[in-house]
Amino acid sequence: MIIGELTEFLGKVPPFQLLDAPQLTAVAHSVSMEFYPKGTLILKQGGKPSDYLYIIKKGGVRVSRLTADEGEVTIDYRSESDLFGYLSLFGGDKARASVVAVEDTICYRIDRAAVRKLLDTHEGVRDFFLKSFLNIYIDKTFKEMHDKSMSTSAADRIMFTTTIGEIASKDVITAPDSISIRDAAGIMCQNKISALVLNDANGLPSGIVTDRDLRGKVVARGRDVNEPVRYVMSAPLIRSDARDLCFEAVLKMIRYNIHHLLVIKDGAMCGMLTNHDLMLLQGNSPLSIARDIEEQQSVEGLVGVSRQVNGIVGMLLKEGARAGSIARVITEINDRLVRKVLEIAERKYGQPPLRYCWIAFGSEGRKEQTFRTDQDNAIIYADPASPHEADTAARYFSGFASFVRDSLVQCGFPLCPADFMASNPKWCKPLKSWKKFFSQWISEPTADAVLNSVTFFDFRAVHGEHLLAEELRDTLCVQLKDRKVFLGYIANMAIKNRPPIGFLKTFVVEKSGEHKDMLNMKIKGLAPIVDLVRLFALEKQIRETSTLDRIRSLKGQHSLVDEFGDELAQAFEFIMLLRIQHQFDQVTKGNIPDNFINPDALTNLEKKTAKEAFHLISRVQDLVIERYKHMIW
Repeated sequence: MIIGELTEFLGKVPPFQLLDAPQLTAVAHSVSMEFYPKGTLILKQGGKPSDYLYIIKKGGVRVSRLTADEGEVTIDYRSESDLFGYLSLFGGDKARASVVAVEDTICYRIDRAAVRKLLDTHEGVRDFFLKSFLNIYIDKTFKEMHDKSMSTSAADRIMFTTTIGEIASKDVITAPDSISIRDAAGIMCQNKISALVLNDANGLPSGIVTDRDLRGKVVARGRDVNEPVRYVMSAPLIRSDARDLCFEAVLKMIRYNIHHLLVIKDGAMCGMLTNHDLMLLQGNSPLSIARDIEEQQSVEGLVGVSRQVNGIVGMLLKEGARAGSIARVITEINDRLVRKVLEIAERKYGQPPLRYCWIAFGSEGRKEQTFRTDQDNAIIYADPASPHEADTAARYFSGFASFVRDSLVQCGFPLCPADFMASNPKWCKPLKSWKKFFSQWISEPTADAVLNSVTFFDFRAVHGEHLLAEELRDTLCVQLKDRKVFLGYIANMAIKNRPPIGFLKTFVVEKSGEHKDMLNMKIKGLAPIVDLVRLFALEKQIRETSTLDRIRSLKGQHSLVDEFGDELAQAFEFIMLLRIQHQFDQVTKGNIPDNFINPDALTNLEKKTAKEAFHLISRVQDLVIERYKHMIW
């Protein structure tokens, strides 16, 4: 084994990237390498513990556990540069899970003595594994929360444990995109397939033609079937990696309104996944609701479909989905519903006089909605070329936005009490006005300006001309550079809302009122994490809006996120899941959902995890105070 090549590889893998060159070389001398053909059982649950820490050089493994009631349950898939075997190495007298090679796999192995020496001599490495234990500990808490409230089977969670590659059809029929529509239809009939992948002159996939394309673009329009099929194919092809979970495929199909995904492995096409494949996995998939929304042509029709959305939350909870996954699915569904209302409004009011973009902010802008929250939206439209064009646009969008507001109310989205809605003329403006707003709020950070900033800076485009929103985001990023005074105000907001934890790690509950002796999980739990991560994102001009996406984007750019980002993400997921389960229970009982949880209703493990999460938030807030100590008041 070439030591130089090994140290270069280890130097890119956490936590070994924390080591200096001599330390890496010392570790490299204790490394062996092993090849495991596909299907090899590397570790067996209940068998002898591992003698090594494994680092995957090439290939991938599946980690699973066998339970009495559910059978074998997949815990995780790991691939190149991922580690496994640590818990088995130091966890006791037997392996806690089974690890099987899912493809031909090469692993580097570091023996127990070398790992022990690293833990004893290097604080950074020790902290890395301790944090890994914290993540596993929180995972156990998630499982307890799930088991406490839901009965489930392994099949129920298949969307979150099965990879796309496992169920995608392997034999993909292709044809040149130069053949005729007639010939393409003939190939589809002959092979009894609903989609045909088309290749360009270089043999690379250039598009896809489906049964739906033939019906809508050819038959319905009386098109000449002798034309080249590339004139009616759908392009570009939407693709997914074979190792992605089926859940990710559902999101893509909803987002792009498609029924077929090209499956890629190691850069090459290896299969096709259809919505039918996913529907066979689970009959009440979110795809069915997305399809129902798409078929509606009136607000009245959407009202009936919208009532099904809350049911998705219960289904995903039953599947053991994490809070972030639930929010992503609900966001895609709600976005589809809002876009459909906007399309209906466009038909009712006619072609908009100017290009426009419908934006969402608040929890909707951060893609963190679960049960319906207040409307938080606005309109950006292109700058008018004349006073007459400005008057025409103002009149059009006034009626248009009011119709959308009222339609969304019918679909279960309440009005915003603060009137942060596109129907308010103040928040329905041309691009130049929005740029002026943002510039003034940053340069003159009054109390109202800071409140508007933390509200609107979480915006994202939902429908229309997305380039308008991108241009506004560009302006925001430029304006934020070197704005220490403004960021000081944002920091003040991020540290003043302290989590409900006392000096001795006791809960600080509401002292009086309707929710006496309860914890406010939104204002005191989620909001501080959202505020802190937003501050970090604004400091680095990160374009993402969701809290978890911001944490991922800030890795390697922000020291506090490098140190605490994973734990903040875990804390966010845990608190949000507590809140979702609480609200689902209330909705099931016919009550209006709120954010107040009685700590006595939590299990001991949930209480301990909540306290650790609150303590983490408090610690990060203290570090922000230290960073902005000359600007905190």
